[in-house]
Amino acid sequence: VSSTEDVITYSKNIIVFDRNSKTILFDKNSKEKVPIASTTKILTCIIALETLDFNENPIYVISQTAASARGSTLGLKYNKTISLEDLLYGLMLRSGNDCAILLAEIISGDIDSFSILMNQKAQNLNLLNSNFTSPHGLDDENHYSTAYDLALISKYAMQNETFRTIVSTTYYKLP
Repeated sequence: VSSTEDVITYSKNIIVFDRNSKTILFDKNSKEKVPIASTTKILTCIIALETLDFNENPIYVISQTAASARGSTLGLKYNKTISLEDLLYGLMLRSGNDCAILLAEIISGDIDSFSILMNQKAQNLNLLNSNFTSPHGLDDENHYSTAYDLALISKYAMQNETFRTIVSTTYYKLP
């Protein structure tokens, strides 16, 4: 494709690049800062996988804050328990805001502290046009990224075998 005028798209922001060479194959406003909603959970998941021991599959008690999450949720219930594996599958397959909040609390104590960790990770990944204020991506004018930065986050996340397994799963049943 020689230019964006040659392609009809319905998305405002797009990037297609070769993940090995980072050669950009198609670009349409890929460096424009925009709200990123649930794609935020890619970074939440990778931080969890790098911080917590997935192989031990620990069990966690669900907080009131996580249980009262709004938007897309897994339906976590206050004071019940859930395994790390179920949390991560609920985060990525159901886009569970409740799962994102509980992971933030487990890792950093609260959402604000986890957001600091997210921004540090973004800086380490050289994401120049991203800022995170939550683990779930619910609307906040200070929570944004670009198609380009999201492509870099996704490229990084796909290097993790467990992440690849989770996001390629077509069916997962919670106990």
